[in-house]
Amino acid sequence: MANAVIIPLLNPNEPEAVLAGLHVRPGQQVQPGDLLCTLETTKSTAEVLAESGGFVVALQAEPGQTLRAGDTLCYLAETPDWLPSSAAAQPSHPPPPNQVPGGLRLTRKAQNLAGKLGLNLAELLAQGRLSPETLVTEALLRQLAGSAAADSPLPAIPINARNLVIYGGGGHGKALIDLLRTLGDYDIVGIIDDGMPVGKLVMGVPVLGGSARLAELRHQGVALAVNAVGGIGNVSVRVRVFERLQQAGFTCPPVVHPTAFVEPSASLSPGVQVFPLAYIGSEVEVGFGSIVNTGAIVSHDCRIAAYANISPGAILAGGVQVGERALVGMGATLNLQVQVGAGARIGNGATVKQDVPENGLVRAGAVWPE
Repeated sequence: MANAVIIPLLNPNEPEAVLAGLHVRPGQQVQPGDLLCTLETTKSTAEVLAESGGFVVALQAEPGQTLRAGDTLCYLAETPDWLPSSAAAQPSHPPPPNQVPGGLRLTRKAQNLAGKLGLNLAELLAQGRLSPETLVTEALLRQLAGSAAADSPLPAIPINARNLVIYGGGGHGKALIDLLRTLGDYDIVGIIDDGMPVGKLVMGVPVLGGSARLAELRHQGVALAVNAVGGIGNVSVRVRVFERLQQAGFTCPPVVHPTAFVEPSASLSPGVQVFPLAYIGSEVEVGFGSIVNTGAIVSHDCRIAAYANISPGAILAGGVQVGERALVGMGATLNLQVQVGAGARIGNGATVKQDVPENGLVRAGAVWPE
């Protein structure tokens, strides 16, 4: 006997979600209410909790994978050696009908990515860039897509100190496009994204290619960049993007939406992003690469360390300290002078009354300490 863990529909207009965080492993025993995974769409994040106890079996998904509502994440079984029937193990929707040449072996995720990037697998096979002897993976396809983009030169970009490139064309990138356009201080020359085809338009902004194009852009005089990789489930991905931008010689200015209010005595480090209707109080310090999202309140004397993420609607009382790479979820409330350790995660709607240790987890809707 086993219970299937089904991916929920988070947004009626967006049936897909990214597996931002996977918090269990095959064979692990869980209890009702344990956190199984974190999902992310362009509009929200959600935590999937175990509705029953059991052993995690038939877990196929990996962090970063895109899942559809109705997919089976795994099963919670009475014993760790239970196996689902072949029919039950299939996804609830068929894989995309991308054309796969005969003899070519590729993973399901690679097949999905080929369709997303518009890659002609038959042509790549004929050119000898793919081989029947090699299992085609996502990483290999991204490498091929990046090299193909690098083969074609970038269009000439007029030299302008306002020129800026956005790294990432997903939901966070769209929010930054709107922010930058409303701000009016920069000219967006294009988007860098390793998972999108060259020439695709994101809200009218063209995708220029993958990270291999950074050096060429810098050579053309583009000196400014913003990091549009949110990294909610895995902040190290966002950190790596900043490292790539810095190694290529880009500067990441702090960007603040005109409707946000930042007190004159507050300090914003490079790479900080402040979204609409957020408030940053007196003598607040916000560290490199941190995000203060829509409607968040960061009260006086707070200290936000590098790469922290303050989600929409979160409220930080005076003197709160948030450690490096920590996440404060949507609508969470942190009491006066609370300290949140590095790498900690505060779930959506939680109330935090005392310090949270390094890498600690406060579940969504919980009152800490429980």
